[in-house]
Amino acid sequence: MGLREIALGGIYFSPLLLYALLGVFFAGVLRTFLHRWLGSRVLWFEAWFDLALFVIATAAIAFLFSSTW
Repeated sequence: MGLREIALGGIYFSPLLLYALLGVFFAGVLRTFLHRWLGSRVLWFEAWFDLALFVIATAAIAFLFSSTW
């Protein structure tokens, strides 16, 4: 896919929007899995953990989709 704009109805969207939406989804799945596996008492600062998980998931998705193999 790369880092090219996505045209929908004549409006150009950044590919980072798609990556961020996928990042929210995967961060939510990972968060649910980790909270059930570790419990919420292990994660002290849950808001910072959620934000960091979202950033890591979005960066990983952007890297996977934009790298040329």
